[in-house]
Formats: sequence, structure tokens, C-alpha cells
Amino acid sequence: MQVLEPKDISKIVKERQKKLNLTQAECAAFCTVGNRFFSELENGKESLHIGKVFGVLQMLGINIHAIEKEKDR
Repeated sequence: MQVLEPKDISKIVKERQKKLNLTQAECAAFCTVGNRFFSELENGKESLHIGKVFGVLQMLGINIHAIEKEKDR
């Protein structure tokens, strides 16, 4: 999946949470973040601490790869 905005990450996190069959609170605890932070992440809040976002992604087993765009010809 291409990630272009925070909503894309929130979609991925929600899908992973469902696959793990965890509630939002259980998922937040598993990722060692607060319920509010996890909720804001799932709702695509744009001003979250990037380090914490990466920590959640790592705990959930989600990898993100950055690929340089090819220049238009």
C-alpha cells in the first residue's frame, strides 16, 4: 500500500489491530502507548510524535519502506 498521508497509516494500523483481534485499549497497552495516542493514530491525526508512531508500527509488525520516485520524463 502506498502511504501518502497519516490517514493511510491509520488504515494500516486499524487493519492490523483487527487481524490481531485486539481492542483499541489492548492494542495501545501492547504497544506501550496511551489510549488517547492510539486513538489519535487510528484517526489519522497529523501532529503525532513520529518516534512513537514508528514504535507502534514496530510493535505491530508493520514495516514501511521509502522508495524514491522516478523522475518524470
